[in-house]
Amino acid sequence: MNRFVIVLRSAVIAFVILVVGHGIWGALLTTNLITTPAIPWSMPAMGVVLWAMWRFLSGTPARRELLRARRVSRTRTFWTFAAGAMAVISLAGLWIVLFQLVKMSPNVLPDPSKYPVWTMLGVAMMGSLVAPLVEEAAFRGYCQTALERVFPGFTAVLISSVLFTIAHLNHGLFWPKLLVYFLFGACMGTLAYINQSILPGIPVHCLGDFVFFTMVWPNDAGRTLVWTTGADYWFWMHVAQTLLFGTFAILAFRRLRTTYNTLTEVNRCEFSSPTSSSSPAGMA
Repeated sequence: MNRFVIVLRSAVIAFVILVVGHGIWGALLTTNLITTPAIPWSMPAMGVVLWAMWRFLSGTPARRELLRARRVSRTRTFWTFAAGAMAVISLAGLWIVLFQLVKMSPNVLPDPSKYPVWTMLGVAMMGSLVAPLVEEAAFRGYCQTALERVFPGFTAVLISSVLFTIAHLNHGLFWPKLLVYFLFGACMGTLAYINQSILPGIPVHCLGDFVFFTMVWPNDAGRTLVWTTGADYWFWMHVAQTLLFGTFAILAFRRLRTTYNTLTEVNRCEFSSPTSSSSPAGMA
C-alpha cells in the first residue's frame, strides 16, 4: 500500500478514536456541570465508556496488535516512568518559561470556584485518565504501530507527534504551546517505540495531564512577560528546572534504550507477543 495512504488512514483512525473518546467525555462533563454539579456522576459514567472503548479496541488479535497494550517488565516500567516523569517536569518548566516570553492566551478550564471541591477533583482525576487512555490508544497505538510497519522508528514517531500536535490546535495557534505538545508527543512516541507497548507510557501521560491541569494551566492567566516586568527569581528557577530535568530525562531515555538493545532474541519474541488482557484492568 502507498505510504501516503497509510499515513492518511492512520491519521483518520487516530482522530476518530480521539473524537469519540473526548467527545463523549466532553458531553458527559458539560451535562453534569450544568444539571447536577454537586454530584459528579459523569466520572463513573466515563469509566464505563473507557472500559467499553478498550474492549472494542482490543477485541480481536488484529486490533490488539495495533493497540499494542503489552505488559513489560518491572525494570522497564520503572525506567519508562523515570524518563517520562523527568520529561514532564522539564516540559512544565518550559511551558512556564515560554508563557513569560511570548504573549499567549491561557487554556480554557472550568472555573473551580463555581463547583464543589470534590467535583473539580473528580474532573481533574478523570480528565487525567481519559486523555492518556484515548490519546495513547489513538496516536501511539493504532496510528504509530501502523506507521512503524512502513517507516523507520524515528519517522513514525515524528509523524505521530505531528498528528498529536494537530489534535491540540484547539488550545490556540501559538507556536510555544504547539512546541511543548510536539515534544511531549515525541517523548511518548519514543517510549511506545522502545517498549513496543503503550502500557508503560500511560502512567506518564496521566502524570503529565494531572500536573498541567492542576499546577500549570490554572496559573497561566497570572503570568507576566519578562519584557514588561523583568525576569524574577522564579523565572530563572523554571529555566533551571527545564534544563536540569531535561538532562535527567535524556539520561533516563538512554538507559531505557540501552536495556531495549540488550534484550535477547528469546526476550524479543516474548516481548512482541500481545497480552491476552483486553480491559484497562489488565494494565496493572
